Amino acid sequence: MGSFSFWHILILAIIILLLFGGNRFSSMMGDVAKGLKSFKKGMSEDEEERADERSRESRSLPHNQDRPIDVTPEPRRTEERAARPGDDL
Repeated sequence: MGSFSFWHILILAIIILLLFGGNRFSSMMGDVAKGLKSFKKGMSEDEEERADERSRESRSLPHNQDRPIDVTPEPRRTEERAARPGDDL
């Protein structure tokens, strides 16, 4: 009762064709196909741009990437020396 059978879908398709007409329905499907083609073309162009950016970035990186980066902090530098015994002279 709640499901569509083959006959329901067939009758619905015939009604849609009668409402829109064969020519109009065909042109709508052609427009949908053109839209999909342009969407795919745009996506492929975006992927090509990303690949170009990656190749440019890889060329601009320094060649010494094999060496680890030195992150050892420098010792603190004090402006005044701490007073030591015997420095009063």
